[in-house]
Amino acid sequence: MANPAKAVSKLKFLYSEGDPEVLAAQAAAIQKAGYQVETAPDRKSVLAAVRQGTFDLVILGPTLSKNDRHHLAYMIKKTSRATRVLVMHTDGERHPAVDANLDTGCSMEAVLAKIASMWASEGGLTRAAAAGR
Repeated sequence: MANPAKAVSKLKFLYSEGDPEVLAAQAAAIQKAGYQVETAPDRKSVLAAVRQGTFDLVILGPTLSKNDRHHLAYMIKKTSRATRVLVMHTDGERHPAVDANLDTGCSMEAVLAKIASMWASEGGLTRAAAAGR
């Protein structure tokens, strides 16, 4: 079976965590899966990065505050409606600005599977290819 991450490896992600060790480890795992990843350690960094660049997906990790995981999704969508948002550590909560969410305790494999399913199920791979990525 083909590795779905390799098929979409030109997608550009922004990954944010409040804990620098978790940020480094998780970003490395996502990169190892074949994705391009930039990191942001806090709310201000996320907003600055979204204003300065174009991302296919912003991942808001579990070590960000609940407030940041909630409000950043709205702020990201306000800046770039085309950017998708994946929020981790939601315990089933979901709001309209979030494209996908994962509950507390999900493994990195679950994160990567969710990312792959977002592009496979919603035609995102086709959009990314059409955009020249």
